[in-house]
Amino acid sequence: MSRKKRGARHTWLPNQHGAWAMLAVPFAAGVFLGHGHGPEAGPRWVHLPLFAAWLAGYVTAFHAQQWLRLRRLSRNPRAPRRHVRPALVSAAVSAACGVPLLFAYPWLLLAAVCAAPFVAVNTYYAWRNKERALVNGVAAVVPACGMLLVTLRMGGGPLADGLRPALACLLFFAGTVPYVKTMIRERGSRAYYRASVAYHVLAVPAAYALSPWLAVLFTVFLARAALLPGRGVKVAVVGAVEVVGAAVLLAGLLLLF
Repeated sequence: MSRKKRGARHTWLPNQHGAWAMLAVPFAAGVFLGHGHGPEAGPRWVHLPLFAAWLAGYVTAFHAQQWLRLRRLSRNPRAPRRHVRPALVSAAVSAACGVPLLFAYPWLLLAAVCAAPFVAVNTYYAWRNKERALVNGVAAVVPACGMLLVTLRMGGGPLADGLRPALACLLFFAGTVPYVKTMIRERGSRAYYRASVAYHVLAVPAAYALSPWLAVLFTVFLARAALLPGRGVKVAVVGAVEVVGAAVLLAGLLLLF
């Protein structure tokens, strides 16, 4: 890949690499968990434009928030401006893919309204230049996990069947917020380490309440939160471990629910 193409990619795509698994796993879980609830339930072609709208919406929010943040903080007028074009183009893609779906699934508008307060929290923290705050990370997790219910319902599955897997996603991805901090930005912080381990300890019985076998997965997640911090693991390896963990969670959800 040429340097110019790499530069364009980094300009347009958000640099929050861990977010992509969070966007994809609950979405995919809902798509495939709908299968088995009748001949018309399960993956549908409409999931594809919804996925495009979902990813483009995330890119839009990222660039809009960066524009707000840099407008407030940067003395260089070009800094916020470089986010305008990606925000507008991704917003157009999101609208082109998502708005037509409202005619067939008008309840998607209600789902968007439910997600709006969490997006507002993320926007506020971006404006304050505190995007790494713990609350901001958790706020981003909630609507991402809620997409499991959206895709399950769009695929013809009953919402009640999506509650436990959606909560399992919430347990996992909320736990990645303090854990990743112990590996990167807060490495060496005993307070963050204790909080992360304590969260994962409590997540095991919570997972057991959702499904006894799910507790086995969360015991593994607890072990990684307890054993890996402080071992000098490279950032790329941290990311790879989280991708594997998210994939294991997805496989577990599809097997257990």
